[in-house]
Amino acid sequence: MPDERVRAAIATWAPRFVAQGVDYNDFVRTTSGIERWDQWLEAWVATAEMHAELARDAERQGHTRTAGEGYVRAALCYHFAKFVWMLDMQRYREAADKAVASLSAAHRLLDPTAQRVEVPFDGTTMVANLRRPSAPARPPLALLLPGLDSTKEEFFYWENVFLARGLATLSLDGPGQGETGYTTHIRPDYEVAVTIVLDALSQRRDLALDRVGAVGVSLGGYYAPRAAAFEPRIRAAVAIGGPYNFGECWDGLPALTREAFTHHSGARDEAEARARAAELDLQPVLPRLRQPLLVVFGKQDRLIPWPQAERVAAEAPRGELVMYPEGNHVCNNIPYKYRPLVADWIREHLADVG
Repeated sequence: MPDERVRAAIATWAPRFVAQGVDYNDFVRTTSGIERWDQWLEAWVATAEMHAELARDAERQGHTRTAGEGYVRAALCYHFAKFVWMLDMQRYREAADKAVASLSAAHRLLDPTAQRVEVPFDGTTMVANLRRPSAPARPPLALLLPGLDSTKEEFFYWENVFLARGLATLSLDGPGQGETGYTTHIRPDYEVAVTIVLDALSQRRDLALDRVGAVGVSLGGYYAPRAAAFEPRIRAAVAIGGPYNFGECWDGLPALTREAFTHHSGARDEAEARARAAELDLQPVLPRLRQPLLVVFGKQDRLIPWPQAERVAAEAPRGELVMYPEGNHVCNNIPYKYRPLVADWIREHLADVG
């Protein structure tokens, strides 16, 4: 029988894997052979490498679309191999680097507009992926913010929802996230990172940077309204599955999530991590949030209690709440409901900005 951590990972995150693009059959096959948590990374890396080899074979034969789609699958499997796996940070980094390389290969074959954006930040480099739709020539920009254990490599199909509606996307690895997290830690003032990224993009003529929306998932649901409260270039924000105060949620979080936060926050131990989680608090900043804020939440969320979402929506001056009774964390068990809702809402709120 799988150990407690394997069971918890499967029960908590299975819908997320599938919603983000992992084939359900791969999920079942890969997880069915895992008995101990220390086997998790190796099993998912093996699945990733199978997809990467299929992609290379397709590319050698000139089947570029097939190859690109295979590289996306590989990237997702490499990403989910390590997403909350904190047992060996060298192997974690190896899987993370392969996820980055695989998605880069997918972009090369599937989306010639995709660009890697590197921005100096706090003595290091912050990294993001920019993609543009086929039209219009100067599209509005949806800034897509990951959560605690998500990264830009998880967002290919999420980005496509916005691209299909004529919005460009910038998926950001901010402080403590993805590649940027190799040399930085989570910080409550995430708006600093957002401002630096928007400054770096400000000279571009192929983006309508007077029409920017911020969309955050999970802990990104704290980052998006927080950034909007301090950054006037953000015209509308969406928080999906995010906390009001992350510290208040600490005792109910899975052990894997607490361990991941401890690592990504740079805390020395769980006690310090709990204190840092409490600093992720929207209460002081919501009164200054003047932009419209859409809060999307699932009442069956196992990580963040649903009253947290009610508080965010109630205290934001222009807050709007969509609560799905059947939704889980980030509503990944009903992506066909929340994803078009969010993308349409952002598009409509950016369309009328001159």
